[in-house]
Amino acid sequence: MSQTPVVTRFAPSPTGALHIGGARTALFNWLYARGRSGKFLLRIEDTDRARSTDENTRAILDGLSWLGLDWDGEPISQAARAERHAEVARQMLADGTAYKCFATQAEIEAFREEARALGGSTLYRSPWRDASEADYPDDAPFVIRLKAPREGASTIHDEVQGEITIGNDQLDDMVLLRSDGSPVYMLAVVVDDHDMGVTHVIRGDDHMTNAHRQALIYRAMGWELPVFAHVPLIFGPDGKKLSKRHGATGAAEYQQMGYPSAGMRNYLTRLGWSHGDAEFFTDAEAREWFDLKGIGKSPARFDTKKLENLCRQHIAISDDAALLHELEAFLAATGQLPLTEGQREGLLKAMPHLKDRAKIFPELIEKAHFVLTERPIVPDEKSAKSLDDVSRGILAELTPQLQTASWERDALEGVVTALAETHGLGLGKLAGPLRAALAGRMVSPSVFDMMLVLGRDESVARIEDAAA
Repeated sequence: MSQTPVVTRFAPSPTGALHIGGARTALFNWLYARGRSGKFLLRIEDTDRARSTDENTRAILDGLSWLGLDWDGEPISQAARAERHAEVARQMLADGTAYKCFATQAEIEAFREEARALGGSTLYRSPWRDASEADYPDDAPFVIRLKAPREGASTIHDEVQGEITIGNDQLDDMVLLRSDGSPVYMLAVVVDDHDMGVTHVIRGDDHMTNAHRQALIYRAMGWELPVFAHVPLIFGPDGKKLSKRHGATGAAEYQQMGYPSAGMRNYLTRLGWSHGDAEFFTDAEAREWFDLKGIGKSPARFDTKKLENLCRQHIAISDDAALLHELEAFLAATGQLPLTEGQREGLLKAMPHLKDRAKIFPELIEKAHFVLTERPIVPDEKSAKSLDDVSRGILAELTPQLQTASWERDALEGVVTALAETHGLGLGKLAGPLRAALAGRMVSPSVFDMMLVLGRDESVARIEDAAA
């Protein structure tokens, strides 16, 4: 018997940017599908027409693309499917699992006020639930309500939370279709998930209360329920829901701060999910290992230091050309000038010496200043202090020796060390002036790595400039 292919979905609302919590939800869905040769679908829940914008939709798509989360097919617009949602409500009406309710807002509020006064439940109990069509008022507006069970209990199995049971007396006859004929969000979600063939609904546990109400629609239509997995939210370091007071919360903000996407994927995967003691892992390992059983029941706390540590490790093992490509995307995202062809070539050549300790791209760029700048090198205030008259004189002695030296690391180090010793200095005493001459910065790769990247002619020319 063949197993049903896995289909997951991410369904953001374009009323704002892609939150880091939403990014993790998308990532979990992507990992679960990709690890099982399944499909990962994207649905834009744009039914709130007043607040949904094309700009936010584009920002969400860009954020997912930055994270490397590719989706199958075209993104689906929920608003464009309103007629299909309404069709299902009308079918439930015809099947007797829903009914027309003619109650006015004033009548509903009067019911609730009386219930509050008596200390009873304020869930609305419509008198139209079992009314005969003969009793319907002529031409009066109505909504279509679901007939929810009123006795017993309902249970949903959740892959993260376990068995979740509630009394049916806590479920109301929710509205499916408003009096203007427009469908409600709760109906739209179920119809879309069913029509898209979604087998696993992986989302934040703030949707947990919706699951029981949505299950009523599945059951009324005779549709198979998806597998539910409600993931605890992300908290800040203070144990409160992650928000602006904790700093950056949007995926785009982390891209603009220069975090590499591989490090962010690793960190977000590990945030609320575990595979033994593994902290650092590759995308291939994440796809292979990720399962729903590894998701914890408690909220995870966002830790920037852990994120930076993982990003440092991912930058260090990245392919040089891929790293350059992402670095250029970072420059574009932050509105910086694109690299020249010469800068690209220099960066690619220097990359092995740049990526060993950088946590974010601005650090890598700072270290790469020596290949991004051109002569004459203007030392910054800190490095300029190492270029006094004595050090300039030593650099002047060094240049003719470098002209004839073998351009290999050991040979270069031997020449510089020998010259330092003739002046009674250690190698470290010459490193500062050389760094100022070659990079104009104190933060750089080793002076010998810079010489090898720049080549003999450029290195000698820069040292001669500094010695003058």
